[in-house]
Amino acid sequence: MTGETKHETGRPSGKPEIGARLRARRRELKLTLQDVAERAGLSTGFISQAERDIAIPSLTSLNRICTVLGIAVQDVLPGSGPAPEATRRDARQTLKLKQESPQATAYERVSTTFPGSVLNGVIIREAPGYRSEPQSHEGEEIFFVLEGALTVELEGERIELAAGDSLHFSSHRLHSTWNHTDREAAVLHVCTMDVFGDRIAAAEDIPGTRAGHEAALLEAAEERK
Repeated sequence: MTGETKHETGRPSGKPEIGARLRARRRELKLTLQDVAERAGLSTGFISQAERDIAIPSLTSLNRICTVLGIAVQDVLPGSGPAPEATRRDARQTLKLKQESPQATAYERVSTTFPGSVLNGVIIREAPGYRSEPQSHEGEEIFFVLEGALTVELEGERIELAAGDSLHFSSHRLHSTWNHTDREAAVLHVCTMDVFGDRIAAAEDIPGTRAGHEAALLEAAEERK
């Protein structure tokens, strides 16, 4: 989005990089790199590189690492809270896991959170040549290419998507993305994984809001009068 001003959230002044925060938390829990890798479903080498800010994890991988470490994505990526119900192209916050790196993927969150919501949506901006780590996890997801082109590797099959193309698949299948071009790719990504870890319980899971409870609550209110 050339020429537009973005409110970027990267490394807060005086704060360590994301990798350093992950490493400090892992050591606090007395976990090895292999412990985190096995529980997150990622390779030990990748976890090591992520802690040294050599490899830049995707949001889904960051979520899985944070889950193992018992922290929220917001703890290491400030400003990643829910977007408002309506977002404006010139006012959305841009999130980067490594602010200074030209290879860093940028995210613009376009989904909000409310009781029972299950969708997480972001506009992903992948730099030329960027490759995400192969992964599989719960849920399902959709890629819709807005600008440029993107290759999605799905269980060994390379699927090239151009602007206007989409792909919908089960996230349980091993997948990764690769910007095979020499220009930035902008992709709308929607998934059902609780990427940011801020999902709110559905109304039926909140006491007093299930079907039939409303009448009971009204009766109880009448009795108290």
